[in-house]
Amino acid sequence: MTIATIPENRSPASPARRYDLDWLRVFAFGMLIFYHVGMFYVTWGWHVKSRYSSTLLEPAMGLTNPWRLALLFFISGVAIRFAMDKAPMRRLLPERTMRLALPIVFGMAVVVMPQAYAELRYRGEIPPGLLSFYGQYLSFGDFSIIVPTWNHLWYVVYILVYTLLVAALLPLLRQAAKGADAIFGWLSRGGAWRLLLLPVTPFVFYTVALDPYFPTTHTLWGDWANIAHTLTIFLIGFMAAKNEDFWRAVDRAMAASCILSLVFGTLLLLAWLNRTTVRADPALLNAVLLLRVFYAWSIIAMLLGLARRFANRPGPALAYLTAAVFPYYILHQTIIVVVGYWFTRHEAPAGVEAAAIVAATVLGCVVGYEIIRRLGPVGMLFGAPLGGKGTKSKEIAAGGADKSARQQPA
Repeated sequence: MTIATIPENRSPASPARRYDLDWLRVFAFGMLIFYHVGMFYVTWGWHVKSRYSSTLLEPAMGLTNPWRLALLFFISGVAIRFAMDKAPMRRLLPERTMRLALPIVFGMAVVVMPQAYAELRYRGEIPPGLLSFYGQYLSFGDFSIIVPTWNHLWYVVYILVYTLLVAALLPLLRQAAKGADAIFGWLSRGGAWRLLLLPVTPFVFYTVALDPYFPTTHTLWGDWANIAHTLTIFLIGFMAAKNEDFWRAVDRAMAASCILSLVFGTLLLLAWLNRTTVRADPALLNAVLLLRVFYAWSIIAMLLGLARRFANRPGPALAYLTAAVFPYYILHQTIIVVVGYWFTRHEAPAGVEAAAIVAATVLGCVVGYEIIRRLGPVGMLFGAPLGGKGTKSKEIAAGGADKSARQQPA
């Protein structure tokens, strides 16, 4: 059985490869890695915390919160669309499932385990002894955190679930694509406000109707508000992937999206600086929460437009990073948590500590990937593409049916 192609509104001039989205994916994952370094230092709760925790980084990190992961889910939706339109389902679905499921299972059993150990040692819940803890970890020991855990790999879990859901509902999505084409056509024929306002509508609803009642858990079950947000942006990417009306609207709205991003970001920064007043006024707090929704979409639209104009080109760096960034993502948080935990037990100046954690994270990811990509099929346990020893780019491609199932971002 071959997969039926969803109708697409695509011009003959459409690029064969979406290097712009590959660059954005690398950029978003890179930001996420350094964001997790920052989590060691801000006052927000995390697995382990530095003795130098402060609010210094919180304004900048807070301005990335609304859109970092949303951008990744959007790009993942685009990638799944290209893959499903180019490869037979009987080959694509098992390959895609394996590509995502193996890092999840191996990550929970091996890669993430040191994070749980470091966190529970930091909380004083367990005695020293990694090997003795490992047995408890795998046997669902009774701790203040769930074990085994997928921690930062929740993103991969959700992408796998959404991929299977899209595959199961593909006939319905084919019908929905016709309505999406009409909507995207309407977006492209009007002013920039159409693109910058209409797609925000479902997220405004989720913010009002779901967010207050379903806190984010990253555990699938019960995580209904987060699922609504991430699944919707994933499906928008899926529907918009090959629709030229949507991308023309992005191009036309680029200037407006840049201005709105700056304005909304400034307002959110002012809200953070006056957070005590904002939290004390329910109406003002709700207004800020809604502002975050519009800010997130304006940033995503801006980045999509800027990348299309300035970054839609291949290169050796992109070829390497596109293959490396998923293994980097698998490895990075364990390195941060373990090295950070070591510094909670060994005092060092703040600058030395921060520099050491950043250096260890970057070096650990780079060296780790260089080893992983030489392991052949074993490297798939860490998210490396099969045959990842080379540096050929695994771009989001509109062509190359024989290889498209391996050319999509995870």
